[in-house]
Amino acid sequence: MIEFHAASLAATHALAGQIARLAQPGDIIVLAGDMGTGKTAFAQGFGSALGVDEPITSPTFTLVHSYDAGKLTLHHADLYRLDRLAEVADLALDELAERRGIVLVEWGDVADAMFPERLEVRLSHVDDDVDARVIRISAVGRRWSTRWSALVAGVERC
Repeated sequence: MIEFHAASLAATHALAGQIARLAQPGDIIVLAGDMGTGKTAFAQGFGSALGVDEPITSPTFTLVHSYDAGKLTLHHADLYRLDRLAEVADLALDELAERRGIVLVEWGDVADAMFPERLEVRLSHVDDDVDARVIRISAVGRRWSTRWSALVAGVERC
């Protein structure tokens, strides 16, 4: 696990950008944390680093937003409103990832069993500071094993 202390929104965006530069089509990245901890802000920094030029907003009510990022598609999902794993399965997020896509899943930790190969990014607030957060990154499965040392180096550069 990597732990990163982001003192500002810009630092959160920078970290997201480092991860985006290493992400590959087929990746599923789970964004976990309480309400307001910066999951959508992380997605915005991630998308910007991929070259998404339209505003990235929370897909809470539409469930999935897709963004053209040139050579791939960024799919941004939000599972907050879903009550059953069957509803998550209906979104076919793994299939979206397989079609030259990367999938960011807010509240994805509620369906961990559905994502056996994932990068998990857990965000939490630091005391009462609105912009500061602790971000813990861990890889589940083997998919990120060949990129892990590059990820550690990228986080250290932030």
